[in-house]
Amino acid sequence: MSVITGITRGGVEWTPAFVVALNQNVCIGCGRCYKVCPRDVFELIDRDDLDLDDMESGDDDFDEAPGMVMNLKDLLDCIGCQACSRVCPKNCLSHEAQAIAA
Repeated sequence: MSVITGITRGGVEWTPAFVVALNQNVCIGCGRCYKVCPRDVFELIDRDDLDLDDMESGDDDFDEAPGMVMNLKDLLDCIGCQACSRVCPKNCLSHEAQAIAA
């Protein structure tokens, strides 16, 4: 299985890793990933709008956490630069290389 690769301007090959998940239980809604993302992958939403049935159990502070939380708006718009993970203070994001479609 071959994965998507790119070439930098300097001719170096690199493998983009695309966002596949965001742990909203850990997210503090700081917006850093939103601000650094060159595409339209993220959106800030109110924690009250989350479907709590989809959330993982076992989070210590989630029920008491007010305010905003990041949400994945359009995963298909991700270019795999991983800038969001580099600025996230809570390591909320998961990335994976993607196989080339046959």
